[in-house]
Parts: sequence; C-alpha cells; structure tokens
Amino acid sequence: MLRRLHHDQPASFAFTPANLAWAKGQISKYPEGRQASAIIPLLWRAQEQEGWLTRPAIEHIADMLGMAYIRALEVATFYFMFQLQPVGSVAHIQICGTTSCLICGADELIKVCKDKIAPKPHMLSADGKFSWEEVECLGACTNAPMAQIGKDYYEDLTAQSLEQILVDLDNGRNPVPGPHNGRYAAEPLSGLTSLTEFESGKTKYNGSVQRAVDIGDGVKRIDGTEVPLLTPWLGKAKAEKPVKAAKVEAPAPKATPKPAAKPATAAAAPAKAKKPRALKAPRKGGADDLKLIKGVGPKLEALLHSLGFFHFDQVAAWTEAELAWVDDNLEGFKGRASREDWIAQARALAAKG
Repeated sequence: MLRRLHHDQPASFAFTPANLAWAKGQISKYPEGRQASAIIPLLWRAQEQEGWLTRPAIEHIADMLGMAYIRALEVATFYFMFQLQPVGSVAHIQICGTTSCLICGADELIKVCKDKIAPKPHMLSADGKFSWEEVECLGACTNAPMAQIGKDYYEDLTAQSLEQILVDLDNGRNPVPGPHNGRYAAEPLSGLTSLTEFESGKTKYNGSVQRAVDIGDGVKRIDGTEVPLLTPWLGKAKAEKPVKAAKVEAPAPKATPKPAAKPATAAAAPAKAKKPRALKAPRKGGADDLKLIKGVGPKLEALLHSLGFFHFDQVAAWTEAELAWVDDNLEGFKGRASREDWIAQARALAAKG
C-alpha cells in the first residue's frame, strides 16, 4: 500500500510542555549518539497529541533526535499504526478484516462504517467526529468480529452493537469495551467447561476491560496528564540538575579530588580519535580479502579501501584511538569496528597468512 503525507499540512508543530518533558525522558534512555532509537515513541506521542502524524511533527522530531528528515519519514510511512491523514476528532474506528473476523461478520461492520461514517477508509465523517479503516489481524480471533477504538478492543460485535457504540461516542458517552455478546472474556459461548472454580469471585468485567472501565478514559488520547515517565537511570542529582545546576556545580572546583581527576583525563586521552596510518594503494601482492572479517561486506570493504586500509596487518595494528577514528568514519556503519572486534579478527587472519 502506498503511504504518503496528507496534502493539507499545518504550518508548524510543537510538543506541549508535559509531552516535551516526556519526550526528553524517552531520549535520555539512550546513550550519546543513539538518540534516534527514541523515534517511534516520540512519533507516537506526537500522533496522540495531534490525532494524526503531520509533516511538521515528523521533521520536528527528526531535529530533536539529530536525524535526517528522510530517516524519520521512513519510519513514519513504514508503520501502519501511524496515521498520515486527519482522523475523527472523537474516534478512529479500526475494523479487523482478517480471516476469523471476516467469516464471523466483519463485512457487516465495515458496511456500518461506510453508512454511518464515510464511504471510504480514512475519510472523515461529515461532522469530522469519526473516521475508519480496515486493518489486519488484531489478535482477538476468539472474539471475532471485533474493532479497536482508541486504546481498547470492542469484541463479539454485530452491526447493531457497533451502531450503538457509534451513537454512544457521538453523545459523549464512554461505551464499555470487551465482549458485546454477554461473554466475560474468551470462554466458550456455552460457558466454562474447565477451571470452573474461577467462575466465582470474578470482577464484573475481565481484567483488561475492568481496568479500562475503572480508568474511564476510553478513547481519550494521551495528553500528558498521565503519570509522567520516570527516569531512575538518570539518578536523583541529574533529575534535579535543571533546577539546582549552580548549587551542584559550584562546590566542585573546591573539592580536593579534582586534581586527582587529571590523571583520569590523561588516561582517557588515548580514546581521542586519531587517524591510523593508511596506504595509497595495496601492496604488490594485492589487497587482502577484508570481507573475511565478520561484519565487513562488499560495501564496507570498498569504504575501507577508500580510507587506505587494504591488509589485515593494518587493521590488527590499530590502537584504541585509531579504532575510535575508524568507527567515526564508517559512514552508515559507525561503531561496527568496535562491536565486531575487527582488531582481534584481523590479528588472527594476519597470523594465518
């Protein structure tokens, strides 16, 4: 399926203060240079805030993570959970149309969506409150046919029960998710035939539905009022840094351990990147087959040649500082030389001749 950005885009995007704090907490999970790992949760948060994923939001998040726009666009257009067009202001209905649901009546649910919302998927209803789409299996086959609305599953549906759900949503009510045919969870329609001792003492609804009812937020989108993301990995001092930066840092120059930190700095000096000695061309015998090093393919071998590395003994002789330089200059493969331990591999290959 071709997925493109919507033709009508807002002028800009910015996270709300609460969502921005949450986004920064997500980014802090990852080490320096790996911030792009937070791309999916940040895109999802932007969609929850706006209802759909806009181009300004994608580009804003790419800037936050130091990514090229095309890299963020690749993620946004690949995953179908990201809505690239406006959705209903009240609810976006996702009807499962895969085998189990289809043979149990999903086509009737789709007909309801076409009649009551819009004739085609991803179109807004006349009042802008609703939109719908058919999706692949949502994993609730025992309770087919079903639909996902917001965070919750609505199961064992009929055309009539789906119509009632739409009426409730339209009138500001929060319909109860879960089975809509009297079932408690996913037990046989005729009732439990085993584990019957668990029949008594159960809650009014099954676990996930009971929690949804207790919370009462239903189709409400994430807006930052939820429990904030905790970041225990930052430590208490770092969490307070934005407020107490001056108090924390001021005593540091007076502390006696500071002079002792200089040897540590000196010890860290070799980690500074330094370009290894390179060759303009391979030696007379020809270049070694660098693809024998695990992690090196034809593309990386060509890149190594362009940097002046043709032989196993060259790689085997790299120092830590030189390895750091190589890692930084492996465009598209940064860090691979360290991760795959090229130096040890090259030493073994050089020893074998």
